[in-house]
Amino acid sequence: MKYWLMKSEPDVYSIDDLERDRNEIWDGVRNYQARNFLKSMTIGDIAFFYHSNTKPPGIAGLMKISEEMVVDPTQFDQASKYYDAKSTPGAPRWHTVTVSYVETFGHYISLDELKQNFEPDELQVVKRGNRLSVMPIADDIAKRILTLAKP
Repeated sequence: MKYWLMKSEPDVYSIDDLERDRNEIWDGVRNYQARNFLKSMTIGDIAFFYHSNTKPPGIAGLMKISEEMVVDPTQFDQASKYYDAKSTPGAPRWHTVTVSYVETFGHYISLDELKQNFEPDELQVVKRGNRLSVMPIADDIAKRILTLAKP
């Protein structure tokens, strides 16, 4: 099992939305490095749900990977802002995962709190200007984040 951090803007899709829906495809990722991380996820991996582009940004809870190597349907939808004209059903360029709700933390871990507890080389999300929406988290760092979530 591996750990990940996955960002979503809460006004687009939040941990509360995932709690309501229980399972959801993580669509619309259009960064190759983030896509490659999505492609390397396996069923049972755990992801921290990070609320981005909000005040304050931070980790809101946990989800698990429930389906891997899902073809992102938004790449074929011409009405979607994630449409990719170079992608075809026979040769899709964008794969993703389905996530399942695990829990909402009783203690929201703000970006400021993460910066107080982690160095940029330990946790990419605390690096200034880091815009990557999907990133791996080392096991020891994940355990420290989980400790922060449950003071």
